[in-house]
Amino acid sequence: MKNNRLQTLLMAVGILAATLTHAATAEGLATQQEGLLRVAVYKDFPPYADAGKGVDVALGRELARRLGLDAEIVAYAADEDMNDDLRNMVWKGHYLGTRPADVMLHVPVDERLAERNEQVKIFGPYHLESLAIARDPARVGPVTGSAARALEVFTREKVGVETESLADGFLLSVLHGRLRENVVHFTTVADAVAAMQRGDVAAVMATQAEIEAALGQQTRFSVGPVDMPELRIKGWPLGMAIKRDNTQLGEALTAAMIEIQRDGTLDRIFAEHGITRRTP
Repeated sequence: MKNNRLQTLLMAVGILAATLTHAATAEGLATQQEGLLRVAVYKDFPPYADAGKGVDVALGRELARRLGLDAEIVAYAADEDMNDDLRNMVWKGHYLGTRPADVMLHVPVDERLAERNEQVKIFGPYHLESLAIARDPARVGPVTGSAARALEVFTREKVGVETESLADGFLLSVLHGRLRENVVHFTTVADAVAAMQRGDVAAVMATQAEIEAALGQQTRFSVGPVDMPELRIKGWPLGMAIKRDNTQLGEALTAAMIEIQRDGTLDRIFAEHGITRRTP
């Protein structure tokens, strides 16, 4: 999944980005009458969105500003899977009556996901997310090599994960379940990191962004990527999703995202939230 999608995107719409003004970008958008860009983010999902703050919240507001609109940030609870989230947040709305947003952030830019959801357009990658492991170096050495070698320490030491996360599923199933007794579940990554700081667990596996944000300026722990043959998903680009037929909005958002990346605003947003942005 680490490819040149962003480079291709920049080449394809570079002329558009150079010529659109804020007023022209907003012209003709479905949201123009209200003067709003309705942006869907995940609820209770730090460091991306939590209580009106986070990377995706700041990014949504910046996108709206570049389009000459005000941002209406709407936080949705995650459903059973991404297909449900796209239905609820983008093209149909929730059955309880919540109307869909104009754009959803934090959507994996993935061909298979796009093929399963023909009602939406997924585009505009802005960050490459991946799994990482934070560890107490006094208890856990570098986690490298095959799973049998890298994770053997967790037959003795405990590792924290967020319940029902990618890290959770991986650690419970890898090595024929040998690590199950030492995988400790927490409600959030921040809770898992706090347990590591107390010494209750020796390491935490989660997305790198969540680990970085939870650790803050803490330097006592080592953080590194999870890269082993048994882990099929090495990383996934995060992008945006809109209704497929909303062509004008897609073009305007593409141009705005390119501008935000080119002038350093996107890197600044991530840095302000304690995260290292990685180019997809």
